[in-house]
Amino acid sequence: MHIGFILLNCDLGAEEYVVDELKQMSNVTNAYLTFGAYDVIAEVHTDNQDKFEKTVSAIRKLSRVVSTMTLNVINPK
Repeated sequence: MHIGFILLNCDLGAEEYVVDELKQMSNVTNAYLTFGAYDVIAEVHTDNQDKFEKTVSAIRKLSRVVSTMTLNVINPK
C-alpha cells in the first residue's frame, strides 16, 4: 500500500470544482477544501509507487490546478 497527500493550489474560485473532480478519481480516498497556503488537500491510496505517480500526474493535469506539492507517507501500516 502506498499513501500520500497532494496539496493543490487552484485558480481563484475553482476550489470546489477541483474537489469534485478529485472525488471522482478512483485512487483519491478524500479531498478537502482548506484555508492557508494551499486550497485543496487530496489523500491518495494506491497499491504501489508506479500507480501513485500516475495518479499524481493525472491530478496535476486537472483543469484549473495551478500547482501541487506531493507528500509521501513513509512506511504506512
